[in-house]
Amino acid sequence: MSQELSKYIRVIEDFPKPGISFKDITTLIGDPEGFQKTLDELEALHKDNPPDVIAGIESRGFIFGAALADRFGCGLVLVRKLGKLPAKTFSETYELEYGSATLEVHTDAFESGQRVLIIDDLLATGGTAAATVRLVEKAGGEVLALDFVIELDFLAGRDKLAGYTIYSLVHT
Repeated sequence: MSQELSKYIRVIEDFPKPGISFKDITTLIGDPEGFQKTLDELEALHKDNPPDVIAGIESRGFIFGAALADRFGCGLVLVRKLGKLPAKTFSETYELEYGSATLEVHTDAFESGQRVLIIDDLLATGGTAAATVRLVEKAGGEVLALDFVIELDFLAGRDKLAGYTIYSLVHT
């Protein structure tokens, strides 16, 4: 895909801790041309096979997910951190570098067999995305694909998503 989008992404060294090169998408979404190009590329990936619904992962996945849901004329499901959704939920806990985290989705978020496009800004170790896949399937959806704006290739996050279609626009 397009390494051209890299020019819109600011890199902040040693954030949030020493040794980390943080990929800041606020400069990408804050630039009308950069944001438009990103959405155009994501939309083009699924033009011939559009999703029934999009699942946006908290929180930056909401930004891209909402815009794409509008373009595809489909709904958006929010995949949230523990305790943020008001109705009955399914939950999935996954391991982080130090500790664990839990994601949730409403139990009625998907109709059985709906084709779901999962979207987030970044694929790193793959834990968040894998937990989201489990949530979508637990709630009755079928994963169409997973889209990421940026993939940190050296962390091999796609290994946790073997068997699923994965698209990343920028590889680093």
